[in-house]
Amino acid sequence: MQQIQLNVIQFSPVATSGTFSFYSEKQVGFAPIYWEKIMSTFPEGRDPTHKNFYTDFKLAREDALTTEVEFANAINFSLHYLRHIVFNYFKNIEGAIVFPNYIDDIEVWFKDPNHKHKIYQLYHNFTLKVQYSQVSYHNYEFVLAYNGTSKILHKSIAEIADFDTTKYNQINCNGTVYKYDRMPEELRQNQETLFPILSNTLKKEFVTEKEELKRENRYPVYLRHQQAFFNSYINTAAFKKIFTLTTNSFYQVPLEKVFKTNPNSNLLEFKGGKTDVNPGSGIYRHKPLKAFTESHVKLFFIYNASDGEFIKNTLYDFFINGWHKQVYNVDKHVSNLQNYINQPLSIDKDKRIVFHNNDTIYEEVAEQLKQFNDTSARFVAIYISPISKSETEHPQHLAYYKIKELLLYKGISSQVLFKEHLNEDAFYYFIPNIYVALLAKIGGIPWRLSRSKANEIIIGVGAFKPKGAKHRFLGSAFCFSNEGIFENFDCFRDDEPEMLAGSIRNAVEKFIEKNTNATRVIIHFYKEISDRKELQPILNMLDNLGQRDLPVIVVTINKTESKELIGFDINSDGKMPQSGSYVKVGYNAFLLFNNTRYFEDAKLNAKDYHFPIKLTIKATKEELVLDASVIRELIDQVYQFSRMYWKSISQQNLPVTTKYPEMVAQIFPHFENEHLPDFGKNNLWFL
Repeated sequence: MQQIQLNVIQFSPVATSGTFSFYSEKQVGFAPIYWEKIMSTFPEGRDPTHKNFYTDFKLAREDALTTEVEFANAINFSLHYLRHIVFNYFKNIEGAIVFPNYIDDIEVWFKDPNHKHKIYQLYHNFTLKVQYSQVSYHNYEFVLAYNGTSKILHKSIAEIADFDTTKYNQINCNGTVYKYDRMPEELRQNQETLFPILSNTLKKEFVTEKEELKRENRYPVYLRHQQAFFNSYINTAAFKKIFTLTTNSFYQVPLEKVFKTNPNSNLLEFKGGKTDVNPGSGIYRHKPLKAFTESHVKLFFIYNASDGEFIKNTLYDFFINGWHKQVYNVDKHVSNLQNYINQPLSIDKDKRIVFHNNDTIYEEVAEQLKQFNDTSARFVAIYISPISKSETEHPQHLAYYKIKELLLYKGISSQVLFKEHLNEDAFYYFIPNIYVALLAKIGGIPWRLSRSKANEIIIGVGAFKPKGAKHRFLGSAFCFSNEGIFENFDCFRDDEPEMLAGSIRNAVEKFIEKNTNATRVIIHFYKEISDRKELQPILNMLDNLGQRDLPVIVVTINKTESKELIGFDINSDGKMPQSGSYVKVGYNAFLLFNNTRYFEDAKLNAKDYHFPIKLTIKATKEELVLDASVIRELIDQVYQFSRMYWKSISQQNLPVTTKYPEMVAQIFPHFENEHLPDFGKNNLWFL
């Protein structure tokens, strides 16, 4: 039986109160306290909007108000103070790098004593978060997170001559990490104390060997590092002089507080109503749910003329005849495209677009596309790119996006493949993913959720910020049922909340036209939604539509996997809790384990060990989020929507409600037009 352990340590401070000196004006690094916690009447003559006083936890100076504070009566203030104590505790440990991160949690880095490299020193990174009564009852808590590693150059900036300083990002200076552009002036003068932390940009400058990317189950690795940190620095006599640990271990969730999604939440439906929990085996055994039947389907190729014979002997051959050859000395077989996706189609050789110069790809393709006006079939372009996505310095690097946009305005989806991958053994493993994505782009349905339809609209909002851009871009996706089939997409900047509300209005109007008995609007949002800036325009829109009473439920879904808060099944060799398990980790906040470990002794590959995702739930009608059955239904829905990813037959842990919009938002900023064409709003062109 699984036993879930969270990376949470329960404690109480040895001192239950403290005497502090407060000041009326806020300063950098000062902690606030509400005036009622330190005085009986509000000071005469003080601006009534300035309700906080501030302290730096140091000895009293001029005009200080010194008073004792009981921690139990000022929980928020006590968290600031306890964070201050922890910070100073680690600052006094020799060799530790200690600094507050962007949300003021404490980062602690220690050297890896076993790592030797002539260019850099490897550090293991940890974060300590101080919180109160989030996973346990009336207890202070530390969340101890392992964040992986960082590399710091052995050379200081003083030893690096003639270097572009705009490439510096983070700097270690005397055990504190700063942003290079925000360093205090007096520190920047001492170049010999400034050691650059290797970002991806700096790695290209200083490290010659290629970094090996290891695919491994991270659960045992993270647990081992967290346990070692706990034993070395937390469960010690020195630490226990200032904090009393509730137990000498991490928090283990009582069995009755571990919940499960519905048993059939992972079921997918394929052709003929057949079901399977695995997209790959399901589509192989039962065929896709539905082919595209509204028109004829034709593919055509875009490629460099010199690659024609190579493509004919690789990708074209796989599409027509299937894959029948060895992979790492083992015979492997995949059927051809038509039979795999159960979709009649043809490859139109007359429509092919051939370019001759890799430095003028876009210009040559654009000129030939001007003549493409055939609407007699549903066309899909297969672009064989000679330029890898990683070749960002190539003059035609953006051709990928610009060609995709041109095709969209012609009503054509595209599939882009890097030429060098076609002849690799590993390409065998990508063929099913390509087939499934093509079926979805054509307009077919690979599979859907096996569940009864409900009268609700599901809206997903994801985001992406291009490197160097001023604005984040939001993608939105609308599903007019809970079966997981999307019908509309859009994209805009995150400083345009009225655009988001307007696109949601259009979707709600269409939904209400089809479903007069709409029960609720569910929004899956990529971050904590702002009530004033983001949610209120949506509520105003519903009010204007005469749908004021239509409940709106917002489920916040972490864009990335939760590494701050992790759960481990300490009774399992792989340490990953079973799929569909979830635990409460705050007010209407939950940690959901979304993976393919459906039973105790499941045999998994390294790629299957997904970290949990963190969900928070709020609603315009508070009673909805107080109902455990509604909470379970909403978590079920997130769990199920992660199984609707049609870019791959591999299980994902993030739901497509936020993943699809994020994919749109990654591509859209590279387009020249400010709006998606209508075809791009109703097609899965971005897969």
